[in-house]
Amino acid sequence: CVVSGTHVTPPHSTIRPGFPVSVNTNNPEVRKAARFGVYRYNNSSNDLFLFKESQIKKAMVQIVRGLKYMLHVEIKRTVCEKRDHSILDSCHFQRGKNLQRMLRCYFEVWITPWTHEVHIPVAHCH
Repeated sequence: CVVSGTHVTPPHSTIRPGFPVSVNTNNPEVRKAARFGVYRYNNSSNDLFLFKESQIKKAMVQIVRGLKYMLHVEIKRTVCEKRDHSILDSCHFQRGKNLQRMLRCYFEVWITPWTHEVHIPVAHCH
């Protein structure tokens, strides 16, 4: 959904296909898309620990045969080790100074709701 002020409208009623618009970073669909980006990062990193999103800085959505989210997200290292296959929601952020790590990421997450497909063509973190 696209949020304009406090009124939530379905994406198809206010946006033309192919035109990206800003969307509220607290939107549940945006948060879900950010988590998909984090999964992609965790699967490709060689860090011992899992990362999870700490803050979604900016979010845009574009209608292109589904919904393409363009997200600027900060992710932080958690205390959960990759090998434990932890559920990210139960993983707390590292508190030890020498283990803390924050990365800024840009994710493009393309969700096709009617087929339940998710593609993450872009996942850059630094």
